[in-house]
Amino acid sequence: MSTAFASTADLDEKPITFEALADGVYAYTAEGDPNSGVIIAEDGVLVMDAQATPVQAEKLISRIRQVTDAPIKHLVLSHYHAVRVLGASAFGAETVIASRGTYENIVERGQQDFESEVGRFPRLFDQVETVPGLTWPTIVFEDKLTLWMGGREVQLLHLGRSHTKGDIVAWLPEERICFSGDMVEYGATPYTGDAYLKDWPGTLDRLLALGPEQLIPGRGAALKTPEACREAIEGTRDFLRDLYGHAEAGVKAGEDLAQVYARAYADMQPKYGHWVIFDHCMPFDVTRAYQEAGGSVDPQIWTAERDREMWAGLEAARAG
Repeated sequence: MSTAFASTADLDEKPITFEALADGVYAYTAEGDPNSGVIIAEDGVLVMDAQATPVQAEKLISRIRQVTDAPIKHLVLSHYHAVRVLGASAFGAETVIASRGTYENIVERGQQDFESEVGRFPRLFDQVETVPGLTWPTIVFEDKLTLWMGGREVQLLHLGRSHTKGDIVAWLPEERICFSGDMVEYGATPYTGDAYLKDWPGTLDRLLALGPEQLIPGRGAALKTPEACREAIEGTRDFLRDLYGHAEAGVKAGEDLAQVYARAYADMQPKYGHWVIFDHCMPFDVTRAYQEAGGSVDPQIWTAERDREMWAGLEAARAG
C-alpha cells in the first residue's frame, strides 16, 4: 500500500476527453478522474454528475459551450458522493434530480462525506471554498423517472443497491447508451466504502440485461461496443466478488480486519493493482466488506477522522 494517504499524492492534472457517442450525447472523461455525461436537446441540456467543485464544473461547462448555447436544464446526481455533486452551483440548472436513497444519504451523511472526501482528493477539491454547501435535489424519485428532451427519451433508473443505496443510471433506450455512474468502473478500482456488496452484483445483472451498446462508467474511458460494455460490467462484478469472498472467508475463520486486509491485498493486487486508485480504495473496500460480512447491513458513516485512523491502522499492520 502507498504510504501517502488516499489520493493525496495524486497531484497531476489529467487530460480531458469530450467525445460524441451519438447525436447530442457526449462523454466527459479524464483518465480515471470522475466522469460526467451530457445530453443536448434544442430546449436544454442534461448533465449527469456535477464534478467536485464549481471550479471543476466550469471545465465541463466550457466543453458544453463549444457545442451548444442551450441552457443547462437538468442536473442528475448518480449518487451522493461529494466528488460527484458539489460542483452543482456552477450549472444553474432548473432541476437537480436524484433518487430517494441519494436524498436520504445526503440527509444522513452528506456533510461528513464532504469533509472526508476533501481530505482524500485534494487535487479534485481545488478551491473548495467556492462550494456553497451541500447539493440538494429538487426532484426525488423512487425507482424510475422518464424525461423527454425533444424527441429523445431519457430514463433515470434505480436498479438496486450497489455503490451506495441510491445509485441511478441514465439510460437512453433508443440509442442504447448508459451513463452508469460508479455502479460500473473501467480500468479503475470500485470504491465500496459505502456499498451494499451482497446486492451490487445482482444490480449489475439488471444493468447488463438492458443491453447497453455504449456505456460511460464512473471512471475510465467511454465504452463504445456491446462487448466493451459487458467487459466493464463483468470486470466490476468480478472485483466485488473477489473482495467480498475474502471478507466472508476471513469472518468465518475468525480473522481480524488487519489479517483480512493483508490477505485480500496480496491476492488481489496482481489482478487489479494496475487499476486507477487501487491503493486508495482497498483499505476502505476491505473495511466495508469485512463489516458487511460480519452482519452490518448498512455502511458506517465515514468521517475525516475515521478515514485517517483506519488507514494508519491497516498500514501499520501490513508493515509489521
